[in-house]
Amino acid sequence: MKLSLQLKLGQQLTMTPQLQQAIRLLQLSTLDLQQEIHQALESNPMLELIENSEDDDILTPADSSTTTDPKAASEAEPNTATRDNAELNSDDNDWQNDTPNDLGVDTHWDDIYPGTSPQSSSFDGDSTDFESRTSAEGTLQDHLLWQLNLTHISEQDASIALAIIDAIDSNGMLTVDLESIHSGFDSDLEIEIDEIVAVLHRIQQFDPIGVGYRNLSECLMLQLEHIDSQGNEKAVRNAKLVISEHIDLLGNRDYAQLIRRTKLKEAELSEAIAMVESLNPRPGSSICPPSTSYVVPDVIVSKDSTSGKWKVELNPETAPKIRINSSYASLIKRADTSNDNNYLRDNLQEAKWFIKSLQSRNETLMKVSTRIVEHQKGFLEYGEEAMKPLVLHDIAETVSMHESTISRVTTQKYMHTPRGIFELKYFFSSHVSTKGGGECSSTAIRAIIRKLVAAENTKKPLSDSKITNLLEEKGINVARRTIAKYRESLAIPPSNERKRLAN
Repeated sequence: MKLSLQLKLGQQLTMTPQLQQAIRLLQLSTLDLQQEIHQALESNPMLELIENSEDDDILTPADSSTTTDPKAASEAEPNTATRDNAELNSDDNDWQNDTPNDLGVDTHWDDIYPGTSPQSSSFDGDSTDFESRTSAEGTLQDHLLWQLNLTHISEQDASIALAIIDAIDSNGMLTVDLESIHSGFDSDLEIEIDEIVAVLHRIQQFDPIGVGYRNLSECLMLQLEHIDSQGNEKAVRNAKLVISEHIDLLGNRDYAQLIRRTKLKEAELSEAIAMVESLNPRPGSSICPPSTSYVVPDVIVSKDSTSGKWKVELNPETAPKIRINSSYASLIKRADTSNDNNYLRDNLQEAKWFIKSLQSRNETLMKVSTRIVEHQKGFLEYGEEAMKPLVLHDIAETVSMHESTISRVTTQKYMHTPRGIFELKYFFSSHVSTKGGGECSSTAIRAIIRKLVAAENTKKPLSDSKITNLLEEKGINVARRTIAKYRESLAIPPSNERKRLAN
């Protein structure tokens, strides 16, 4: 192939590094944004943290709140102009004046700065620094091994107990059969299967009661054996009968068959079932419960008591407040081309772009949140049943942005309202048609389904077809399979599993 030179004209969309940074910051969650800001503070000497006690200009726009009144919202549009933070006044250095110039040789730190020595911060009985003393939660195996160490058993039984505890999962169930545990030991030890059974029964008396169970019936029976049956002997005895012989019928909620098989009266069977439902089918889960996740809202919505309008504000605690370090910025010389001066100039430019990207993120979040509140006033006033249909295109059109930008803004961003904390994506939902030609959001339909199920007769629960008919009477056209999908998303079991003996 012969080489040749060709001239070709074309157009392509190129994203500048600054635009890439702004988009990346826009889609970060609150925790990720805080980490990003801390990394920027560590890597860029031109950025400094604004302490809470200072009254200087902060990162957020001057008007960080707005109301849902369209006229007021248009007049209170966030100011996009950014001040040159390099012109900020330098920090006060009054702390330097408090430090004596000359200190005696035998001077102690407490003599100059009382109450700040390492000794004064040591632990005492009234200390409230609980976080420093909090240790990681142990697993169920750790809890069982601790009890095993306090139990007086032979070395051979202890080795058997270790094998059994190792085969117990986080719910407390023994995941392997006893024959497999027996085959795992050396034949020279001459361990019998009866010895393994005896050790298992010993472990089943450990806390929590019911741990080491091999099936659901055994788990519940172990707990019933330890229930204080004083005054409830009959209920406990009936509960044992149901669990040991008819647990399948109980699982299917076939109460008619249960009454015939157990020959119990309806009141007696209802009391026995209540006893069974009070037990824990997963006793091990109480030892190491799932860790609690905390959500920090990005936007706070409240109602003005005087005007009656909804007010939208940015949460000032979501991210550290930063600014340009004026001391370092003043060291830059325009005519200087040295490496040090270029280093400071580059870092100053990066710091300005970083602050501008953060301001752009806040302004975009405010615009989108304000439009969402304007659209979902019914939800804030009356609850989920008043939720209106909303899609990304509706908000993108009102704020003159692309739908992908709205998607980035609403992902992992949370809004604090008088009705709770919700992700911004929660306010977006599809719609179904009504008989009057209107639309009803899927969130409102889920709320109606939850309300209907909560008020149903537990002896005759509402089927999906019946719920469909009730919604049609309200003018909402929804297919039965859609009702089933919404019901499953609400973690509501089908009608046969919601059946009870009495309301």
